[in-house]
Amino acid sequence: MYEGVNASDGIGIGVARVAVEPDLSFTPHAPEDPEAEKARYAAAVEKFVEQTNAQIERMKQTVGEDAAAIMGAHIEFAEDEGIREMVTGSIDSGMCAEQAVSEAYGTFYTMYANMDDELFRERAADVADVKTGLLADLLGKEVVDLSTLPENSIVVVHELTPSMTADIDKENVAGIVTETGGRTSHSAIIARALEIPAVLSVADATVNIKTGDMVVVDGTNGKVISQPSDHDLEHYRAKAKAFAEEKAALEAYRGKETVTGDGDKKLLVANIGNPDDANAALEHDAEGVGLFRSEFLFMDAKELPSEDEQFAAYQKVALRMKDKPVIIRTLDVGGDKEIPYLHLQKEENPFMGFRAVRYCLNNPDQYKVQLTALLRASAFGDIKIMLPLVTTIDEVRQAKALIEECKHDLDERGVAYNKDIEVGTMIETPAASLIADDLAAECDFFSIGTNDLIGYTMCADRGNDRVSYLYQVYQPAVLRSLKRIIGEGNKAGIMVGMCGEAAADPLLIPILMSFGLDEYSVSAPSILRTRRILSLWTKEEADALAEKVMALKTATEVKAMLQAAAK
Repeated sequence: MYEGVNASDGIGIGVARVAVEPDLSFTPHAPEDPEAEKARYAAAVEKFVEQTNAQIERMKQTVGEDAAAIMGAHIEFAEDEGIREMVTGSIDSGMCAEQAVSEAYGTFYTMYANMDDELFRERAADVADVKTGLLADLLGKEVVDLSTLPENSIVVVHELTPSMTADIDKENVAGIVTETGGRTSHSAIIARALEIPAVLSVADATVNIKTGDMVVVDGTNGKVISQPSDHDLEHYRAKAKAFAEEKAALEAYRGKETVTGDGDKKLLVANIGNPDDANAALEHDAEGVGLFRSEFLFMDAKELPSEDEQFAAYQKVALRMKDKPVIIRTLDVGGDKEIPYLHLQKEENPFMGFRAVRYCLNNPDQYKVQLTALLRASAFGDIKIMLPLVTTIDEVRQAKALIEECKHDLDERGVAYNKDIEVGTMIETPAASLIADDLAAECDFFSIGTNDLIGYTMCADRGNDRVSYLYQVYQPAVLRSLKRIIGEGNKAGIMVGMCGEAAADPLLIPILMSFGLDEYSVSAPSILRTRRILSLWTKEEADALAEKVMALKTATEVKAMLQAAAK
C-alpha cells in the first residue's frame, strides 16, 4: 500500500497505465540567426495557445465552463509579455529558443514553487505545463496523450499537468495516481470536476507500479494498493458502492439551510481565489464567500493594478453572489508571495517579517487604492473587508482610519458605497488569539485562518515532513486557542468564522460547534458534506464530546477520540 494526498474523493479500481513523459533534454547552443530563433519561439507560442483553446472548448463540454477556465492560466503564462521579453532578450544575448524558454519559465516556476500559500504554490505546475508544451514543440516531441485509454484505466504519471487532465476521457479512467501535486492544484480541481478518484504525491509511483498491474485508488483517504488481494478487492468494491450511495444522499442537502441537529442555523460559505471561482461556489450551493484572496490581482499583473481594475474584479464577485456575504482579504503580500514589481527586500525570515497588513499600512497610498475599490464594490453586494496577519490593536485602528479617509474621498467624488461596511480581522497568529477580547471590541467579525495559526502556534512548517506530527489542528494548544478566539468573539456579539482547512474537517466540526463557531468557509466541493455533518450533531452532543476532548493531553488521543465519535 502507498500513501499520498487525497486529491479527489472516491474509489477507483482498474488496470494501471503508466504514462511515459517525453525526453525534453537539449544541448544549449548559440543560434546563427537570432531572428529565426525568435520566430520559432513565436510559432511555438501560437501553436500552444491554439491547442489550449481547443482543450478549453472540449472541457466546456466534459467538465463545465468553470473547470475549463482553469486552462486560461496557461494562455496567460504563454502570452505573458514579461516572460516573452525575457525569452527574446535571452535569444538576442546568444541563447537558443529552447534554453531561453527553459530559463525564463524556470524563473517563474521557482517563484511560485517557493510560496507557502498552497493555492499560489500550485500555480508552479501551470508554469511547468506551459514550459513543457513549448519545449516539446521546439524539440519536435509528443507530450503525454491520455485521450485514447482503454476502459477502467488507472493513470499513473509523475506529474499530471492540467493539459493532460484536459484530454482525459473520463468514461475510461477509473483513477489517477501521481508522484507530485496537492489538493489545490489545478489538476486536482479538474480531477474533482471529472469525478475521478485521485491520489497525488505518491513517492516513486511510476517505478513501483507497472503497466498492467491491478490497482485500487482510494481518493478519499489518499491510499493506493497495487496488486490487491481478493480480500482487498472485495473490501474496496464495497467501499465504492457505499461512496456512491453517500454521494447520492448528499444531494438531499442541496438547497437546504445549514442547521445543526437541534435547528441552530450556521453559515456555510466557500473559499475562492479569483472572481471566476464564485461560479463554482454557487454550483456547490455555498451561502456566500468566506475568503476571497485578493492576491491574484497583484500576482497576475505586471504593475500595481489600478483602482478600476480592482473594482471590476470585486464587483464581479459581488454581482455574482447577489445578496450573499463576500469577505475579501486585503493584500497578503510578502513572506511566500514575492511580487517582483513591489521590490520587497529579502529577509532572513520572511514569514515573520514585513508582510501582509504590515506592508500595506507602510504603503498607505497604495493600500487606499485597494480599500477604495472595495468600498466602491460594496454598493453592488454584501462585501466585507478582512485584514490579514493582525498582531496588534494599532494595526486594526490604522486600517480603519484609512478606510474612513477613503469614504471621505468617495463622498467628495459622489460615488456610492456601503457606509456601514463591516471590517474584520483574520485571526491567524498567537498574538491575535491572546488579545482576541480586545480585537473583538474593534472588529465587526473574526475569521480564523487555521493554516497559519497552527504553524505559528506549533512552530511547525506544514511543508516540512519531519515536523508534520506537530502540524495538526488536533494539538491541544491549537484547540485551546480556537476555543478562546471563538469564545471572545461570541462574548462581543460578533460573527466568528473559520476559513482554514480545519473548517471542513468532519472530525473537528462537532468541536467547532461546541465552541460556538458561526461560519464555516470551506472549498466548494466540501459544501454539501459539511452541511450534512453539521446536521448530525446537536449542541448537547457536541458539548459532551468537546468536554472530553479538551481534557486530553496529546493530539494522538484527541484524534482517536474524534474518530471513535464520528457519525
